[in-house]
Amino acid sequence: MEYREHIERVIEYIEENLQGEISLEQCARVSGYSSYHFLRVFKDTVGLTPADYIRKRRISEISREIMQGNRHISDIAFRYGFNSKENFIRAFKAEHHILPTEYKEARNSLKLYQKFCFDEDRVSAISRIVEIQPFLLTVYACDEEFVPNFWNKYNARGLSLRLSGGREVWDYGVSHWNHEQNRLDYYIGIRSECALGDLQGTQELSVAGGLYAVFSTQAANQDNFVTQIHRTWDYINTKWRPDNGYVRRLDYEFECYLEKSRIFSEEIYIPLERGGQ
Repeated sequence: MEYREHIERVIEYIEENLQGEISLEQCARVSGYSSYHFLRVFKDTVGLTPADYIRKRRISEISREIMQGNRHISDIAFRYGFNSKENFIRAFKAEHHILPTEYKEARNSLKLYQKFCFDEDRVSAISRIVEIQPFLLTVYACDEEFVPNFWNKYNARGLSLRLSGGREVWDYGVSHWNHEQNRLDYYIGIRSECALGDLQGTQELSVAGGLYAVFSTQAANQDNFVTQIHRTWDYINTKWRPDNGYVRRLDYEFECYLEKSRIFSEEIYIPLERGGQ
């Protein structure tokens, strides 16, 4: 890419100045392009406008620092250019749909934005085939366009413990393509045999038994766990093809992990069936 070195220079400039002043005019000068051409090339390359990239990177770095010590959230936010606590709270909530204080208390994993890199490591997840028995889930229906924001609310507000009656159990995220409304339906909850608490606002899903391909996400930490989950799903949906005569079955697909384990790994289950010869 002829523009690669130009965008790399801008990314380095942004990273070096996350705690300082960053102007779009200076970004354009660093890139060597006109302001108009810079904005277009940056958006096409990174997938975000420069302003959105800078905002997401700053919020991500603040989120990391919130978990690293006892400094006041407002002090950390001020170092990254937020001129008031209220402005940061609004920006954080707009990004993650929970409050910074909820995040600090729950210590849940967020979808953080890493420094943009052209040579990102490729995911090549290995699957194993298992047979499972049918089971029931007690779930909340997703009310967010961006699924990680639904997980943020579920974890930060302790909905798993509310459902289970206070016990730590595995959480399940279930997806299913809604052909009638041409959209992906998503749910989060726990196994129904564990749902002994407050079930208000939930519904029950029946997950069919049978053959499933199971993928384990690559090793991660709190900062990049959600990113690894997304990259694994991207691999499954764009690169992976079942072998040994199997095809992907149209049914509930689900992911599960134990939030309190702090292992930062999950398993993804894709239903299979025998294909034609």
